[in-house]
Amino acid sequence: MQATSLLSTLVLTASLAAALPAGADTLQKIAESGQITLAYRESSVPFSYLAAGSTPEGFSVDIANAVADAVKKQLKKPDLKVALQAVTSQNRIPLLQNGTIDLECGSTTNNTVRGKDVQFAINHFYTGTRLLVKKASGIKNYADLAKKNVASTTGTTNAQVIRKYNLEKNLGMDIQLGKDHDDAMLLVDSGRAVAFAMDDILLFGLIANAKNPAEWEVVGDSLQVEPYACMLRKDDPQFQQLVNGVIGGMVKSGQFEKLYTKWFISPIPPRGQNLNLPMSKELRDNLKALSDKPTV
Repeated sequence: MQATSLLSTLVLTASLAAALPAGADTLQKIAESGQITLAYRESSVPFSYLAAGSTPEGFSVDIANAVADAVKKQLKKPDLKVALQAVTSQNRIPLLQNGTIDLECGSTTNNTVRGKDVQFAINHFYTGTRLLVKKASGIKNYADLAKKNVASTTGTTNAQVIRKYNLEKNLGMDIQLGKDHDDAMLLVDSGRAVAFAMDDILLFGLIANAKNPAEWEVVGDSLQVEPYACMLRKDDPQFQQLVNGVIGGMVKSGQFEKLYTKWFISPIPPRGQNLNLPMSKELRDNLKALSDKPTV
């Protein structure tokens, strides 16, 4: 990026941040602008992704759309515009903080570090870091990665987890980062890396949408169990109450379980693959607790 372009971007970001101070009222912002902006991911299958065309689909997208419907009702604005904004692992938090987006429901881990900058809603999924490899590679666990190139995605907790593991075990891996999950998978597909370290559910989703799913497999121990949650601006209890009310209402009505069945144990677009992933004990427990407890 040229210096003038970078300067323009920084000025724009600073002006947006100044226009949206900490503790800003999201519902007031939405009412005044006549628009709610929902973030989406392009390749976080089956949470938020572009299956066919430009309209995002997925489990988290359905949750975000339910929140938008609740906002319309609370503000008594049935014609409220719902805008969509693509985000990446790297820019999702800054775009939320500066007011570009109002809600991010994708595949974002709720942890204590991020909790200093943003607020999380009720946890809606639990996952852990594992490895995506070509079956022909012969790689079965982390010890097989010694002195090899390993991919992950920029701005993710998984990149931090695999770096830490690499140092603790002195494996001498060369960690290479893709800008998104598709890009990181391409590093493996092209032979530039032998494995892709990421949340196991996202890896299963990537296999489901791969050109040749039978070539791939998910291997390795789960390094760390982490919760996913929708992300909103910090110090905005009114909007947090609305979002949690939507998720809690979906749980109590049975709609949450129906959504889970739709995206995790049924054929999903675009190839009609079934992830066949029953609900974990951690998630079932949280459907009773309705907790937003982060991982460390």
